[in-house]
Amino acid sequence: MSIPRVVSRTEWLEARLDLLAREKEVMRAQDAVTATRRELPMVRVDKDYAFEGAAGPVSLSDLFEGRGQLIVYHFMFHPDWEDGCPSCSYAVDNVGRLEHLHAEDTTFALVSRAPLAKLERWRARMGWTVPWYSSAGSDFNYDFHVTNDESIAPVEYNYKDKATLEREGLAYVINGDGQAMSVFVREDDAIFHTYTTYGRGAEVMLSTYHYLDLTPRGRTRYVNAFPYHDTYGTAEARPEHTHLHH
Repeated sequence: MSIPRVVSRTEWLEARLDLLAREKEVMRAQDAVTATRRELPMVRVDKDYAFEGAAGPVSLSDLFEGRGQLIVYHFMFHPDWEDGCPSCSYAVDNVGRLEHLHAEDTTFALVSRAPLAKLERWRARMGWTVPWYSSAGSDFNYDFHVTNDESIAPVEYNYKDKATLEREGLAYVINGDGQAMSVFVREDDAIFHTYTTYGRGAEVMLSTYHYLDLTPRGRTRYVNAFPYHDTYGTAEARPEHTHLHH
């Protein structure tokens, strides 16, 4: 491992203050972007999406659980898979207690295409308490461009069409499921879509990465290389056994 050079405390402090100035610049820029995100216009959701949850069939409105805002993590779980996507599982492992979001009138939930029975089995194995819903049979995944199937809808991922994805070497998202985060707001009986982010935009969930970014070693694994948390110390957790469901 390459480690930083050793210097005096005085030289370290000078370098740290230079970095602090840059960190402040990034924070101010991030605050400006966040303010712009809050001001994004929104689109009314008129389609009646059907989901299945632990309590039975539910609508998009039900996913709010009576709150005014909803954050959906589009978790990759193809109906044919027996295990949840490793990278999505790693992301959900980083989700903390939801009471703090609830106190801010915001609900967080997972949505996947796999049947509910598979989702519930995987949630039990992972030890998660996050609400999880199956969108099987609905247009939800296709309308929000987290599942691509040209026989159903034109290919689009991260606001790029098929030709752009191919040109940029991203052909692996042209078929099947991807991951993303979407935000919805409810006003009385109306639901509005305000935001969706794909790819690295969902890194907001990855507290492990944010901690590692503070260290000299930084990130030594891609998201896809983190094994299921209950396999550390086993053959399944070795790098050659990690995989990405795309």
